Amino acid sequence: MELNGRVVVVTGGTRGVGAGIARSFLAAGAEVVVCARRPPEEPVAVEGRSASFAAVDLRNPAAVHDFFGSVAARHGRLDCLVNNAGGTPYRLLGEGEAERHARVVELNLIAPMTASVAAYPWLRETRGSIVMIGSVSGTRPSPGTAAYGAAKAGLENLARSMAVEWAPEVRVNSLVLGMVRTELSHLHYGDESGIAAVGATVPLGRLAEPSDVGEAAVFLASGRAAYVSGASLLVHGGGERPAFLDAATANKPTEPNKSNDPNKSNESKKPNESKKES
Repeated sequence: MELNGRVVVVTGGTRGVGAGIARSFLAAGAEVVVCARRPPEEPVAVEGRSASFAAVDLRNPAAVHDFFGSVAARHGRLDCLVNNAGGTPYRLLGEGEAERHARVVELNLIAPMTASVAAYPWLRETRGSIVMIGSVSGTRPSPGTAAYGAAKAGLENLARSMAVEWAPEVRVNSLVLGMVRTELSHLHYGDESGIAAVGATVPLGRLAEPSDVGEAAVFLASGRAAYVSGASLLVHGGGERPAFLDAATANKPTEPNKSNDPNKSNESKKPNESKKES
């Protein structure tokens, strides 16, 4: 198996996208450790293999440092860190104090930096890699989640700087995600009809599955990406159709004009041609 014997940490790996990433690494043969503040409701497992769990508050630098030391002591190595933990509630900037928005930045930007710095000594020994889980929210306006978008923009830049500073021992890349279907999708998109309608706006016609993200993360952690560092891989199903295309009144598809349809044109000539023959 491609990552047989490798040791991977997935932060926030107990549910949703994180659990999908952890399952993909398990299927690729890696030993996987997932961490979060609370344990999963059921073990994160696939094909008879399970991830181990550790309770960690990623906003506590001392706890994070101790956690990576314990992973290295238990497994003897660390090959990949996937900084997945994050998220945000919907909150307009004017509806909360700056401190509440700052906590979103802390979770989505400062915590991945804290984890990366703590993991660096162990990753350097194995010439390992870091995968940041970013978002298209960091590349476009994100009303209602402005602090989250700002943090994800910073995370992508942080990854590029890390890739330069820590080369050649540690590769650092980002996955820039679009919309992903998880157990919490209804909170963002509504019922099944709403989820389907949102999926229909994506060029590939659906939301991503956590496994789609997981397979991309496995690629970046594998030897197949040995020369990929400082990169941002878009995992968004083709992106979003620009709104102006639907609003514009020009360049709209129209019904074929009979006079321009060669089949229709030929049919209209047949009666005249038969008269000449007679």
